Amino acid sequence: MAILGSLIKGIIDLSDTITSDPHPVEEQKEVLKKLLKKARDTQFGQQYDFEEILEAEDPRVAFAERLPFFDYNSINEEWWHKLHEGETDVTWPGEPHYFALSSGTTGKTSKRIPVTDEMISAIRSAGIKQVGALANFDFDADFFEREIMMLGSSTDLEENNGHLEGEISGISASNIPFWFRGYYKPGEEIAKIDDWDERVQNIAENAANWDIGALSGIPSWMELMMQKVIEHNNLDNIHDVWPNLQVYTSGGVAFPPYEKSFNALLGKPITVIDTYLASEGFMAFQSRPETDAMKLVTDNGIYFEFVPMNPEYINEDGGIKQDAPVVTLEDVEEDKDYILIISTVAGAWRYLIGDTIKFTDKARAEIKITGRTKFFLNVVGSQLSVNKMEDAVCELEEAFDIKIPEFTLAAKRNPEDGEFYHNWYLGTDADIANEKLAETLDNKLKEANKNYAVARSKALKGVFVTTIPPETFHEWNAQNKKKGGQVKMEKVMNEEKFKEWEDFVKSQVG
Repeated sequence: MAILGSLIKGIIDLSDTITSDPHPVEEQKEVLKKLLKKARDTQFGQQYDFEEILEAEDPRVAFAERLPFFDYNSINEEWWHKLHEGETDVTWPGEPHYFALSSGTTGKTSKRIPVTDEMISAIRSAGIKQVGALANFDFDADFFEREIMMLGSSTDLEENNGHLEGEISGISASNIPFWFRGYYKPGEEIAKIDDWDERVQNIAENAANWDIGALSGIPSWMELMMQKVIEHNNLDNIHDVWPNLQVYTSGGVAFPPYEKSFNALLGKPITVIDTYLASEGFMAFQSRPETDAMKLVTDNGIYFEFVPMNPEYINEDGGIKQDAPVVTLEDVEEDKDYILIISTVAGAWRYLIGDTIKFTDKARAEIKITGRTKFFLNVVGSQLSVNKMEDAVCELEEAFDIKIPEFTLAAKRNPEDGEFYHNWYLGTDADIANEKLAETLDNKLKEANKNYAVARSKALKGVFVTTIPPETFHEWNAQNKKKGGQVKMEKVMNEEKFKEWEDFVKSQVG
């Protein structure tokens, strides 16, 4: 009998029954007040007079009127750079002990995002909330005695000017509670290996020694890890070595584009639970099985604002215009895309994280990630969001019974006629004519997006498709960022970046 598992399951079930019904709007009001009070004596709080904002009739309104929007470049150039020069009390009291390195989708240069002790605590608290939400899923007691494979970046953090640096997954894993370490795999020794290929090789060699019940990590790298384990151990699927695997906690990117290729590595269905952990904080997690939407963490160190998704509010670089309107959680509408703005216990203020979301259930504060502002393609009026692209690619998979876990595209002029075309690269091993894929993809997008259909009848002349091995995308990420890291493959590139991409593809596949 799974005595420990029964105890853990009982504690989770009990915590679920005694937890009061959440009130997200009220929780957000309190979070903002706490943030303002805590940071009012910082350099940032003094400049923007947080004390006066706190005394306003509605601090949310005064906050939005007083502070500009920031992206990483603007807040770093004006404020966070002081932290690297030894200053304290800049945008948050004291100084951060960690910086999360995040290259995101912009290239080789890493962003350095402050991670304070309060943020570490908030991430841990959100993780505990997610574990508590497992009471809503029908897992037996045995599940809670299985080990959990958390696949992220290395936990061997680098010291730099008195603080530690690494990707957020590595920082989080290096701060796991002592009571969880017995469940955590691949374990501290393997997790510290910096080289991705060496770390995965060690996982493959030790896989048979572990009883993995759950996986957690970015889909693309999780797939590569499972493929290595299967190949090394001469297996048919991952359940041959981990028969008790029941759960995959996805994060970092949307899971649907990877679903078909991911499932092909399994021996039986598993439960997929979405999470939203970014370098800037733990934003949301799936709290119930009836939906794949995620519940915003509204009571735990992050204040959310929402800018209606409109091409007029977005700069060419994916940034946001200062005159863009903003709404609070109280005034959002369901099934409408918003640009996410956050203020946090790490000293990020009215910060553009770069993601777009929509609410599926306002009362529960449940959301889905719909794309990235940098992935919004509006050349010649196509107004194509990444979720529409991903939906079309998923339909393409179904239409031809193939797997396409990766893709990227750009709008560029064809030198032969001077007209704009969408140029797609699809990561697939399928042997299907590019012209046939292009025609089907084009039709799917026309059906799903009126603006795209209009653009195709005017200035957007056509679609080109090139198929390449999925591994090419992984090698591109390895060259430009870090293999196995917390990266988001560029779904949309400008012409300059796309030229680099096409040169890279030629060097890889000829």
